[in-house]
Amino acid sequence: MARELTADAVRHVTAVAHRGDPYRYRENTLESLRSAVARGADAVEVDVRLTRDGVPVLLHDATLKRLWGHDRPVASLTHQELCELTEGRAPTLRDALAAAGDRRVMIDLPGASERSVRAVTGTVADCGARDRVYYCAGPATMLWVRAADPDAEIAMTWTTLAPPRPVLLDAVRPRWLNYRFGLVSRALADRVHRDGLLLSAWTADTRRTMRRLISHGADSVTTNRIEVLTALRRGHGGSGGRGGDSGR
Repeated sequence: MARELTADAVRHVTAVAHRGDPYRYRENTLESLRSAVARGADAVEVDVRLTRDGVPVLLHDATLKRLWGHDRPVASLTHQELCELTEGRAPTLRDALAAAGDRRVMIDLPGASERSVRAVTGTVADCGARDRVYYCAGPATMLWVRAADPDAEIAMTWTTLAPPRPVLLDAVRPRWLNYRFGLVSRALADRVHRDGLLLSAWTADTRRTMRRLISHGADSVTTNRIEVLTALRRGHGGSGGRGGDSGR
């Protein structure tokens, strides 16, 4: 059973734009990120992979097929080759951090390796962005992140209702547990909060689902329709979210 949807809960939920504003612009592009920021996102979520020559770039899929029409693995391409195949529109992580301005950036790490994690965390540090970046992926990848940056903020993705083992939580030290929206319930949120963690949910695209997640106690909602979530929040007289600072 959901709690009553209070104005305070809506005001304080963190609004995360999934791959930017993908209903208006191609996902994980600078245009998409800037559009999400303009529509009031507290954070933008991006997916980062490495090119063959070790440049962190924004792309969710392992290949360019779906977005760019080229059935070429990102890992097989140099950065220069990637630029040529995407007409320069697949940005580097460095460019994405600049485009997000002062907003938080949630970095998802699909298909990560220990090498790619070191490259990504190193780029974040070089850009002076450690205080506004946090990372999400499964436990194995988050252990690599924790090893690469002992102070990193982590939203560990968890895909089952069974709670993470205490030994895993002790090793990863997440600030958030990151759940698919269909798993989120009041009981789950209460358990996460009792463990001293925050709960983030992905990827909710209808107003009804957003309201349900917030009423259950989600601290952050990731969405492809950031304007719907920010409009819901404005309707309750608020802006900003619990994830507005790094919590370190």
